[in-house]
Amino acid sequence: MTNSAALTGHGQGDRAKIQQVLDWVVAEVDVPGIVAEVSDADGQWFGSAGLADIESGRARQRDEHLHVGSAGKAFTAATVLALEAEGRLSIEDPVDKWLPGILDVATNGYDGSRITVRHLLSNTSGLFITGLAPEISHRYATRAGLTEHRFDRWTTEELLELTVSQPPLAGPGEIFAYSNGGFYLAGAIIEKVTGNSYAEEVARTVTRPLGLTHTFVRPAGDTLYPEPYPRAYSGLFLRDGVDPDDVTAENWQSMFEEPGLPPLDTTEYNSSWAWSAGNVVSTTGEMIQVFNALASGTLLPEAQHREMWTMFSTAGTHWMPHSSYGLGVFELDPEVTGGLRLRGMGGSMQGSHIAVIGTPDGERTIAVHTNTEFKTWQVMFKAVEAQFGTPPVTDL
Repeated sequence: MTNSAALTGHGQGDRAKIQQVLDWVVAEVDVPGIVAEVSDADGQWFGSAGLADIESGRARQRDEHLHVGSAGKAFTAATVLALEAEGRLSIEDPVDKWLPGILDVATNGYDGSRITVRHLLSNTSGLFITGLAPEISHRYATRAGLTEHRFDRWTTEELLELTVSQPPLAGPGEIFAYSNGGFYLAGAIIEKVTGNSYAEEVARTVTRPLGLTHTFVRPAGDTLYPEPYPRAYSGLFLRDGVDPDDVTAENWQSMFEEPGLPPLDTTEYNSSWAWSAGNVVSTTGEMIQVFNALASGTLLPEAQHREMWTMFSTAGTHWMPHSSYGLGVFELDPEVTGGLRLRGMGGSMQGSHIAVIGTPDGERTIAVHTNTEFKTWQVMFKAVEAQFGTPPVTDL
């Protein structure tokens, strides 16, 4: 099912190419439904393909409330940087200054006197990859586990314990390793510095200044979304017989179910485990507003804007190909964009995947969302190719 409304005007060629990508994703990538929203010199455009609800046949639509997953990390980073601009902390502060004893060499191998807030926000702290923790894998990595634990509610204390439950991967600043735990610590620091909840500070520093009315940190007890919203469908589960304890950063892809099995409806789900690492609800339109403000520097002062977009190489890691990482945000390598500078934010979790990509001036942006988790980088890169005219990326 295709929504090709607004395939008119100056950008008709580009819009048509984007719509072709959406149709291809539904036809070829085992995605129930996909939407794209564009903001550029030709105005606003929205397109969709596939379904918001497999059972009813309801199509995807504009202004749906979506879980943005790890795109929420940009909200955490922006909030920390706003506090720095207010003189209340520095991203060069060691974690021990605000959370003494949480990172302790004697008890968990982490040195809180050497790991800084910048390390946390850039995924260069040396923390292990929190998403591979046995406590997470046993609850959410199998169909049976997710069915049993989908409404579990995580406390901040439990998330901080999870953060240090495995030994370090490296020393601070040595490698890039994508760790939700670093952002849990950043969320706890926000609360320690301000005396307010993480959600309150995100609202004060990000969503209210931008005038957003559909974007918020999801309350820990919530298990559904405001209307309208798409159903969420997940097929990201370990094969029967796989022990979650055996999953590593190197072998995880080979451990999952074969494609073609029916998806599990994960719409009703407690995502409190994501907290300050990515528990934000928004719409594609408002995510474009957030991205444009962060990319162009209209939300943060110049010094903090520069810090957010100081990049660390992710080459040779198991994260996004052809990219570098800043503080909760990323840039695509010029070698695959034809020299065009493109920035982004994105995230994936059970039943939801979003990518928002645009130019640093915030004048040309595309947001793409599927109501299933990440399937292939081709979804994002084909959308980028259609919107920005970049060369095809074939080595994915």
